[in-house]
Amino acid sequence: MSRGRLFLVPTPLDFGVDTSLPMTDWLPDATLRTASGLTHWITENAKSTRAFLKRVDSVHALAAPLQAQHIAELPRAAHKKGDHRPDAELDRAARALLEPALQGHDMGLVSEAGMPAVADPGSAVVRAAHALGIEVCPLTGPVSLMLALAASGLNGQQFAFVGYVPQDSAERSQRLRALEATALRLQQAQLLIETPYRNAALLAALVQTLQPGTRLAVAAGLGLPTQAIRSATVADWRQHPGWAQALPLDLPAVFMLGG
Repeated sequence: MSRGRLFLVPTPLDFGVDTSLPMTDWLPDATLRTASGLTHWITENAKSTRAFLKRVDSVHALAAPLQAQHIAELPRAAHKKGDHRPDAELDRAARALLEPALQGHDMGLVSEAGMPAVADPGSAVVRAAHALGIEVCPLTGPVSLMLALAASGLNGQQFAFVGYVPQDSAERSQRLRALEATALRLQQAQLLIETPYRNAALLAALVQTLQPGTRLAVAAGLGLPTQAIRSATVADWRQHPGWAQALPLDLPAVFMLGG
């Protein structure tokens, strides 16, 4: 029996946002057609995946009714500690999730927003697919980190995504200074994110902690009508406090710093 394929299916960046755009504004037709033809899914969250499939169905009819779709969630450990590092338990769970592909079914891997396995869970499933000889097929769609970096003016040839920084103010400042030192030493842009309700606090910490000559960029609400992107030196941010107030920081955002 031939193996199925694992499709990495990007989803719109408007998850959890009141304003939603048509699916065709987010995803090309080829991606939507492929997604509509799948009936087996591995997901970060089953509820959000069902909502995503309803939106796909509005453009291209699903190959099976929503209630007949096979949707399996990633283990909770993949959310809590991430699955980007090898972990025997997560790897076993990922292999089990791919059993339908071994039986010949094409499968889709999705996260709640953007590209799965990039700043989101899913890496363990991709590793397991390679180990099992299952073809991995990434589809075209939005990747917030790349959109933000391209619009920042920072070094797109050398960059690192560092995820979240500590919430404790002293630990956060220490971490931000360390990231800044790395960015300036290596000329490597540093990309980080935060839970939206803490975005304003993170931006304030960045402006307060970083050196005046460091470039700081923020991209908030990417792809949405209220999208806003600002890139300037920290000195300029300090001189224009209204910039931070004008950003839609209640929406998902990417923060970037560098030389």
